[in-house]
Amino acid sequence: MSPRLIAVLLTAFLAVLGLATPAAATPAAAPVQTLTWTGNNSTTEYASAPTGALPGETTVVFENSEATGNTTGMSHTLTFDTSTPGYNHDVSLNILANPFDPTNGRHEAVVTLTPGKYRYYCTIPGHTAMVGEFVVSDGTGDTTPPAVTAAVAGDRDPSGSYLGSATVTLSATDAGSGVASVEYQLDGGAWTTYAAPVVVSTAGTHMLHYRATDVAGNTSAEGMAHFTIVARPGDTTAPSVSAAITGTQDSSGNYLDVATARITATDADSGVASVEYQLDSGAWTAYTAPVAVTAAGMHMLHYRATDVAGNISPEGMAHFTVVRSDTTAPVVSASLSGTQDADGHYVGKAVVTVTASDAGSGVASVEYKVDGGAWTAYAAPVPVSAAGSHTVGYRARDVAGNASAEGSVSFTVVAGGDTTAPSVALQITGKQDGGWNYVGSATVTVTATDAESGVGSVEYKVDESAWTRYAAPVVVPALGTHTVRARATDVAGNVAAEVAGSFRVVAAAPPPDACPSSDIRETVVIGGVDSQVENIDTGNGCTINDVIDENAEYASHDRFVKHVKAVTQELVANGVLSPGDRNRIVTAAIESGIGGDGRSVPAEGSARKASVRIG
Repeated sequence: MSPRLIAVLLTAFLAVLGLATPAAATPAAAPVQTLTWTGNNSTTEYASAPTGALPGETTVVFENSEATGNTTGMSHTLTFDTSTPGYNHDVSLNILANPFDPTNGRHEAVVTLTPGKYRYYCTIPGHTAMVGEFVVSDGTGDTTPPAVTAAVAGDRDPSGSYLGSATVTLSATDAGSGVASVEYQLDGGAWTTYAAPVVVSTAGTHMLHYRATDVAGNTSAEGMAHFTIVARPGDTTAPSVSAAITGTQDSSGNYLDVATARITATDADSGVASVEYQLDSGAWTAYTAPVAVTAAGMHMLHYRATDVAGNISPEGMAHFTVVRSDTTAPVVSASLSGTQDADGHYVGKAVVTVTASDAGSGVASVEYKVDGGAWTAYAAPVPVSAAGSHTVGYRARDVAGNASAEGSVSFTVVAGGDTTAPSVALQITGKQDGGWNYVGSATVTVTATDAESGVGSVEYKVDESAWTRYAAPVVVPALGTHTVRARATDVAGNVAAEVAGSFRVVAAAPPPDACPSSDIRETVVIGGVDSQVENIDTGNGCTINDVIDENAEYASHDRFVKHVKAVTQELVANGVLSPGDRNRIVTAAIESGIGGDGRSVPAEGSARKASVRIG
């Protein structure tokens, strides 16, 4: 009898006796991975971001908090691109995070990724350089683990031991699906995700193991770095440590909204190993960046430092008070648009537009919910098309943390009418070079059509500018890469999906040099007479000496002087010469005697040696 059959019979027998253990319910499958982005005070890049992932359900974590280095209260978004060609557009994600929002800047979302490339960016004005991409690979064909190496650096004694501390830098590469993570384990401790070089300052012998995993799930063999740290000889002096509190203060010396503590430590012997601080009655914390304190009230900051030799400084202390300058919540409202019937019901669709303003610290976030659902970050007017009665709630929070009261609008949607959004198209025109760049400027033309209720409005935005009503083709002269977006709304209130196009504007090529063999003497010299006027380029590659052309043939000295007067007058008109410099040049021409005094001159009207055009 087979073991499987014996197990089946035994289970049935136990069930008869009432002793069988019921089968455990199958738990819901967890997301296959977690991808984390972080933000700090930078407006040009995310503090950290993934470069690769596996397909499937994924937890996205976006944290823009004091813990990740945001000490200024700056807002960032993590937004997935759903319009630029060449990327996957199947994930709609737009997370707004601020260190002072209800979740302290840490947000999560669950999305489903598919193989391909995704582009992400920050939509906050002025933060357009915060952009990146990552590749989702199914790992097909990649069975090779990453290559990972370690490099140990630091000052060493004659025996090879490291004096005071050693820094271990890990590097990993993967030519297949890409590196997903790098980890290290120090002296048998827990495996830790590697994010920056590891500084080890404890005296003794150390073993650091390391490994890397690629997107396809292949994990490298563990590597090992072995090294010994000894104390620097002769250091018995503790570090010197101080703190400075900065911020905007009121007349009483209180800090408005935020006080920033900056701790500085120095050690002339073995060097500073660590700096710590304790805020109020909290735990001692490693100091890595200025500490922003935003909680209103009196605060006590203790701080200390330890050097590589193990000497600990006396604790320092700073006392300060934070008060709120902005205690007023944002003003938030909502309006409804769409086609209404005789009873005031919205036909086919109602569009809810939420508006918030804050005269103090500024609006940090706006949220809405439909019919008691989850609160959602508000980014664009919200269409509601399901037939029936609806209530849309809304609220806002400012940067100082003040929250508005919740507002709501109620309405009814009935079937019928125009529920189809307009069609929108973009056309970019202009003179292009061989690389398809637009030379000098590009012209953006937007067209929209709607076969039912008709087009109500068309809007556009260039880069991160505000949405602007479109009335005529838009000329973009600014040099660089640009993204233009357009959308349209019909009379029934249906809003078209945004369309986007990217292009690059480059400067026009400079005109050819009109005088490739220029007279480049430092000053304007005519027939040996130095006018003391600088011999500058007139704008087309020709110098002033080139334009005067003293070596040409002139019918008489008087005709040469008239020629100099004419060309210098034109240079004054073009802003090349001042009237005073022109007078000095004309005087030099008069004194030069060119064209007369017995010189051989052609008859009037004879051809000159050269002709130079000004301008």
